[in-house]
Amino acid sequence: MPTSATLADFLGAKLALVAGGSILTYLRDDFAHIPWPGCWDLPGGGREGCETGADCALRELTEEFGLVLSPDRLIWRREMPAMLDPGKGSWFFAGMLHPEEIASIRFGDEGQHWRMMRVAEFLAHPKGVAPLQARTRLALGELGWI
Repeated sequence: MPTSATLADFLGAKLALVAGGSILTYLRDDFAHIPWPGCWDLPGGGREGCETGADCALRELTEEFGLVLSPDRLIWRREMPAMLDPGKGSWFFAGMLHPEEIASIRFGDEGQHWRMMRVAEFLAHPKGVAPLQARTRLALGELGWI
């Protein structure tokens, strides 16, 4: 587990956003030069400047899906080791989406396409990003959503 000092320098943040038993996912581009090519991923990405974890996650959500949520919508949060550099920190968040927000999604230019995938399917999907499957299982389990 990263120390407090490394968490101050966290690398990025990811979000598990759930609605009606489904989770917001997207299929990563299938380029050999990126981590987890062609796998099912969750919103989020790398930190810019001095962003907080929530600021990073929510900015990425806006860039990737056109959704603007307030920080209070992130009802579960945890500092964790970064997926690509476990010696550094990252953030993982969980929250809920409303049907009208899902209907307003405007997918950005990263990834092949998005979908609301059943949570159980994402957790078991052989092409899911494995660390995110584990983090989602933890978050949604603690929330009592699975």
